[in-house]
Amino acid sequence: MELTRTNYSSGAPLEEKSGYSRMIKVGPFIYIGGTTAVLPDGTIHGEGSPYEQTKYVLEKQVNLLGKAGSKKEEVIKVKVYMTDMGYAPEVAKAYSEIFREIKPLCTFVGTPMLNRPTQLVEIEMDAIIGAAVEGRGI
Repeated sequence: MELTRTNYSSGAPLEEKSGYSRMIKVGPFIYIGGTTAVLPDGTIHGEGSPYEQTKYVLEKQVNLLGKAGSKKEEVIKVKVYMTDMGYAPEVAKAYSEIFREIKPLCTFVGTPMLNRPTQLVEIEMDAIIGAAVEGRGI
């Protein structure tokens, strides 16, 4: 079986300069690379607030899914990196506002630092088109 690959950019200058894609779709599989709360002008959204940064990044990623023909209900895995595990309650609050009913796999990982000191959260996301939740399982 041959699958078509499509690369997507968010328009961030570093993507082209470094040679990476923000999101890749291969057949029905969608992978969004680590995304932080960098605004188009290069500033950080929600500086100092893990809640605001998480909410912004998740909304940005859900919008990206739409470009690939997917939706948040098809997200199967989210990995959140945070520079202080003490941020977990605020990160979980923002996460639950988007994914409470969908319940994708989710992992919180502590990391000593991200690209900039003002970046508190970085998120990766995977989705499969056609994998929307139909039942609750066990």
